[in-house]
Amino acid sequence: MEPAVTLRGITKSFGPIQALSGIDLDLEQGEVLALLGDNGAGKSTLVKILSGLHVPDSGTMTLDGKLVDWRRYDVARARKMGVETVYQERSLGEKQPLWRNVFVGRHLRNAFGLINVRREKEETMKLLSDVLGFRGVGIHPEARVAGLSGGERQGLAIARAMYFDAAIIVLDEPTTALGVTEAGKVLSFVERLRGEGHSCLFVSHELHHVHRIADRFALMERGRIATILKKSEISLKELAARLLLGGERKR
Repeated sequence: MEPAVTLRGITKSFGPIQALSGIDLDLEQGEVLALLGDNGAGKSTLVKILSGLHVPDSGTMTLDGKLVDWRRYDVARARKMGVETVYQERSLGEKQPLWRNVFVGRHLRNAFGLINVRREKEETMKLLSDVLGFRGVGIHPEARVAGLSGGERQGLAIARAMYFDAAIIVLDEPTTALGVTEAGKVLSFVERLRGEGHSCLFVSHELHHVHRIADRFALMERGRIATILKKSEISLKELAARLLLGGERKR
C-alpha cells in the first residue's frame, strides 16, 4: 500500500534563511504521525507546503501515490487531493453560524446554482449530533461559533474535514490552551479519525498529548528530520529528553 504522503528532498528558503533542508518523510495510511521540534525547526513551513500555502524550492511530494505538480498545487488543489488542515487559530468565523462555518468556500448548491441553505443546515446538524456527539440545548446549526468551547471548536473543524472526506488531515497545535477535559475531547476525535482510516499529521508541543495519540514521532531540527521513532520504542520521559538534547538521525 502506498503511503498517504511521501516527501522527498523538500527544501525551502526565505531569503538567506534555509527553513527546510532536504526533508524525507512518509505519512502512512491510517496513522497518526507527530511532527515535533523547537520553534524554528521547520514544522510550520512543512505544514504549509503540504497544505498548499507554500511551494518548495525543490523536492517531490506524492499523495496516495499521485505525484504533485507544484505549478498547480495550492490550497484548493490540496483539498481536491484530500488534504485538510486544522490550524491552531482554528480558522472559524466566531460571529458566523455553525452551518456557514462548515460549508464556507464549498457550499452545497441546488439545481439553480444557489446555496442550498436547508440542506447545509441539515448536514451541519448531522455533524453536530452524529459525528461530534453534541447534545446541548444551544447546539444547533444557527448557533454562533463564539458560543462553543475551545474543544468544541476544534471538534467542529475536524468534523468539517471528515465531512469533505479528507484522506489526510493536518492538525496544527490542536490542543494548545485547552484544559484537560477539552483536550481529551480533541484527542478522542483524532482517535476516531484514525479508526476510520484517515491519516493525520499531528503538530504539537504538548508531549503528553502527542505520546498518547501518535503511532510515530518525527523530530525536526534546523530544517531536517533528525529522528523518526515508533511509539513502542520510546517512553514519554525519553521523548521529552530526546527533544531537549537532540538526537542522532534514525531511519
